[in-house]
Amino acid sequence: MHKSFAIAALATASLAVIGLQPATASPTISTTAVSSRAYIAAHFDLATGQLPENVALAPGGVAYVTFAAGRQIARVSPDGTTRILTTLPAPADGGSNTPVLGFPLTTGIVRDSHGTLYFLYATGTADLTGVWRLRPGGKPERIAALPATGVPNGLALDQRSGDLFVADSVLGTIWRVSKSGGTAKAWSTAPELASTGFLGVNGLKLRGGAVWVTNLDQGTVLRIPIDHRGRPGQVQTRATGLTGIDDFAFTGRGDQLLAALNGPNTVVLVQPNGTSETVLTAADGLQNPTSIAIRGTTAYVFSAAYLTQQDPNLILARINR
Repeated sequence: MHKSFAIAALATASLAVIGLQPATASPTISTTAVSSRAYIAAHFDLATGQLPENVALAPGGVAYVTFAAGRQIARVSPDGTTRILTTLPAPADGGSNTPVLGFPLTTGIVRDSHGTLYFLYATGTADLTGVWRLRPGGKPERIAALPATGVPNGLALDQRSGDLFVADSVLGTIWRVSKSGGTAKAWSTAPELASTGFLGVNGLKLRGGAVWVTNLDQGTVLRIPIDHRGRPGQVQTRATGLTGIDDFAFTGRGDQLLAALNGPNTVVLVQPNGTSETVLTAADGLQNPTSIAIRGTTAYVFSAAYLTQQDPNLILARINR
């Protein structure tokens, strides 16, 4: 999450993607295993804060999205139709005390097998900051409080244990909390998670018995093994030099992943050995990408336009395995 929304926002397989191009332009193609064209599947409303921050995919091509500055959860259908499911209550102070950012925002989101959505809300206030739940047809409810001094950001659900893992970008902490609610416990506060002045640990995924995270300030991808007691093992740095890295998604080829670099306005393909190459740029329609999800051979790339202030959107890209 590379943001600070106040109209200025913030400054900061082998697989490849052919990006969106204007109708009159010929597509640029990465040299690594390219596929077919990408296209903008949905445009969002910048003026009302529809800045897509994170995504959870559902069957049938549906995407559930957090709109950061709108404090909203939305459903985006395959044809691009966007429906707001809920708007979270604004903090009494307007959110000006939200750490680092100064505005209240919805961030990470996941969906369980029953269709229940879990998501994060950061407000700088003790009564609202934390993990929230939205059951189908229900109303949003906070199920676990998180420190008002932090900014909960990345979120992942362990379907087997029912535990949620939360990355706090300001406190440099990974929290663990049951999806049934209760007290959040600090799972890791390793120094590799810390910020260097802005935002640290950011995107978060579970894979192969480990927690994988990014660190925006440090430009890294990290892997933290989960031991047999559920505790964190030694942090492993898997990639470096990824300035402004936000969310990411595994491509399905081992530990290969696609990562959104927010400030640089690019999407990169990161190999298991840590090397990376750019596969999408501003020329492909990116507007400060924030999150990526992959289903089958389709990559969902959401852009929030935090810096460009032009066209927050969703790009669908065919990937070639």
